[in-house]
Amino acid sequence: MAITDKEIKEIRKALDESVRPLFFFDDDPDGTCSFVQLYRYKGEGKGIILKAGSELREGFARKVEEYQPDLVVILDIPLVSQDFIDQVKQKIIWIDHHPPVKRKKIHYYNPRLHNDEDNRPTAYWAWKVAKKDLWIGMLGSVADWQLVDIKNEFAKKYPDYFDIKIQKPDDALFETKIGLLAKIVSFNLKGGVNDSMKSIKTFTRIEHPDEILKQTTPGGKYLYKKYESFNQEYKRLLNDAKPTKEKLLLYIYTYSNTAVTSDLSNELLHKFPDKFILVGRIKSEEVKMSIRSATTKVHPILMKALEEIDGFGGGHDFACGACVKERDFERFVEIIKEELKK
Repeated sequence: MAITDKEIKEIRKALDESVRPLFFFDDDPDGTCSFVQLYRYKGEGKGIILKAGSELREGFARKVEEYQPDLVVILDIPLVSQDFIDQVKQKIIWIDHHPPVKRKKIHYYNPRLHNDEDNRPTAYWAWKVAKKDLWIGMLGSVADWQLVDIKNEFAKKYPDYFDIKIQKPDDALFETKIGLLAKIVSFNLKGGVNDSMKSIKTFTRIEHPDEILKQTTPGGKYLYKKYESFNQEYKRLLNDAKPTKEKLLLYIYTYSNTAVTSDLSNELLHKFPDKFILVGRIKSEEVKMSIRSATTKVHPILMKALEEIDGFGGGHDFACGACVKERDFERFVEIIKEELKK
């Protein structure tokens, strides 16, 4: 099973009845595409991107108090603190696809509550609710390393962007135009909150993907230009990451203007599918990292390492993010290597 038709109708009804919704969403293409679809469907409201970790904490209740919405919608955020929920008086809808958690006083929609193997991305479920922007639903899904059941319809409507013969999610992400769009959106989320939200506001006004790739409108040109400003540094980092004979492909880079650990880890996994990928970025005496594998479950290995190391992290079975102190990173890597030998 998945998020049921009844649940989809419940979400749509709540949006239809709202006149001032407030959206919180994750700072990746899946979360962003989820927000953009529901915002374009509703035509009202405000979005707040979550850049501070993977949990919507108590402090964000102040944003609700300031905006005074009649509905709060949380999209693609793995964790929401009970303290946040308790402080918010308005109805809260939470749509996610990460490992389920238990919370009170919230309307929680997660396909994994029905079937733990069904982790189709939030952008897909946002499309099921809005049924408005097929290309944005597909973009968010491909960016999250998934090919969902809208791919045939998308291929017919946008044949230049996706070949129906493609069966592997990483081929879709790195060898098609819809995959390039996913990278463009990802790079437009780099930088501070204001910069990211400026790009997202521009994205909400794009009607066709050609506006971006062919730069046919001022908005499309803006998004493409920002992508190019990051892409040169990204390509340098990608070429610098080299595999060894070990199972672990470890690549660490120091702080720069380009925070691309997730993008790098995804593309390195596409290039080296037999490797266990760990890409880290050193900043402020911490190593912030993305960990990927095509064959070995990442999440239990990460949880094992964090039992001994002071840090935090989480995510999906085969794709996680984490952060540890730089002084503990060597031991963190040792534990991962030990687990990979088992």
